[in-house]
Amino acid sequence: MRMAWFTDRHCFLLAVIFYGLSTLYSVFLWRKGFRRDEWANYFLLAVGVALHTLAMFKRGMTLHSCPVNNLYEATTFLLWALGLACLVYSLMPRFKFLTAFTAPVLFTIGIFALMPSLDVHLSPGAKPEFSGALRSLHAATILQAYGAFGLAAVAAVMFLMQQHDLKFHKLRALLSLLPSMQRLEFIMFRLVAVGFVLLTIGLTAGWQLPRHADKPYFSDSKVLWSTLLWLVYLEALVAYKKFGRTSRRFAIGIIATFIFLLLTFWITNLYSGLHN
Repeated sequence: MRMAWFTDRHCFLLAVIFYGLSTLYSVFLWRKGFRRDEWANYFLLAVGVALHTLAMFKRGMTLHSCPVNNLYEATTFLLWALGLACLVYSLMPRFKFLTAFTAPVLFTIGIFALMPSLDVHLSPGAKPEFSGALRSLHAATILQAYGAFGLAAVAAVMFLMQQHDLKFHKLRALLSLLPSMQRLEFIMFRLVAVGFVLLTIGLTAGWQLPRHADKPYFSDSKVLWSTLLWLVYLEALVAYKKFGRTSRRFAIGIIATFIFLLLTFWITNLYSGLHN
């Protein structure tokens, strides 16, 4: 029997439940020093992302557009990017541990996104004439850039945890099988560099997209916001690699920048003439 009540929000609720199960399993992994198999956690997160994808697809089909029109939709869009990127990178042996640190982020922000007051339906505005492969390239690269930045922030949190434990001579730092601080530094830098390249490609592709003559590309709020992010991440990479910025300051900057991204993404999207 077809269930008419099974809406996109129900799909997202199920996704958050699986993120919660993954979070509980992650706590188990932390307590065991990451000595247990993490594939069960990967499976739980994968089911959550699959349900999340279904929720976004159903919402997008209803709106006939990319679902980023209010705070709920923008938040779920960013969470989906982070979850998808985590699944892809976790297939590599060196990044397998990321699921245990990404799941709590997805679960916590997912609970926040489920608040009914966030899902306010807005009047549809003018739609730009985006089409073709160039639009797909723009969306895909920007999406993966957000995911890479999110994973870099997760790695930065892990780095600060390891640094704190070692500073205070905690036994957990010796017994845990978390990656070493040197490896986490390497992962942080590489993920930010990959995200920066993807963001550059996405902004360049967006510049080439057809748009109305009265909507200049570099005066759009979303484009200005993305350019600001591009400059911030560029400064972080250059300062860390060329001017000796400490790994701790680099990690704190990466976390703060991603929090800023999460908090301001939906605002710039609402005021963007090119994206509404």
